[in-house]
Amino acid sequence: MPSSAGVKPVVVFDLGGVLIDWNPRYLYRQLIDDEQRIERFLAEVCHPKWNEEQDRGRSFAEAIEEAVARHPGERALIEAYHHRWDEMLAGSIRGSVEILRELKQAGLELHALTNWSVEKFPIARERYDFLDWFESILVSGEVGLIKPDPRIFRLLLESIGRSAADCVYVDDNPTNAEAALALGFDAIHFRDPERLRRDLVRRGVLGRQA
Repeated sequence: MPSSAGVKPVVVFDLGGVLIDWNPRYLYRQLIDDEQRIERFLAEVCHPKWNEEQDRGRSFAEAIEEAVARHPGERALIEAYHHRWDEMLAGSIRGSVEILRELKQAGLELHALTNWSVEKFPIARERYDFLDWFESILVSGEVGLIKPDPRIFRLLLESIGRSAADCVYVDDNPTNAEAALALGFDAIHFRDPERLRRDLVRRGVLGRQA
C-alpha cells in the first residue's frame, strides 16, 4: 500500500498510451502506403529521440530544420509531423478513462505527469474533457525535463505537496515506471485497462465490480 491505513492514496497518471491513444503511424499511414517505409521514417527521420526533444521544450520549428538538415528530401513528410500532428490522436482509451472516472467519483486526488510538447498539449487539453478531472497536470515541455529523469518526478511531488510513498503512479513506458518505483512510488506498468483495474483493486485503490 502506498499510504497509511485509512488514508486515500494519490493516483498519478501518464497520459499518452494510458488515457490517450497517440501514435504517429495514424498520420503517416495516410501519407505513405508502405508500412516498412513508415517504420524506417519513424526510426531514422522523425525518430523517438528527435520527438523527445520537443517534449523537453524544443520548438517544432527548430526540430523540423534539424530533421530536414539530416534528410533534405523528406521535408514535406517532416513538416507534416508538426502541421498535421492532431491526426496522430486517435481518441481516448475508453477503459482507462472509465477507471479515471471511478477514481474521481471515489474522491481520490488525481494528478498527471506527461512527456508532451508545450506547443501540442493545448490540442489535447481542448479535445479531452477528462483532463479537467485532474487537480494538476505537469507537462514536460513546460519545465524542460522529461521522464525518466528523476528530477521531473521530484518536481511533481514538490508541486503537489506529497511524498512518493503517498502515490500510485501509472505509465505505459516500463522505463518510466521503473524510475518512479526507484523513487518510492507504487508504480504500475500499464498494459491495458483490464490489467490496470486488477492492479488497482489489488491495492485497494479501486473497489471490486459487482
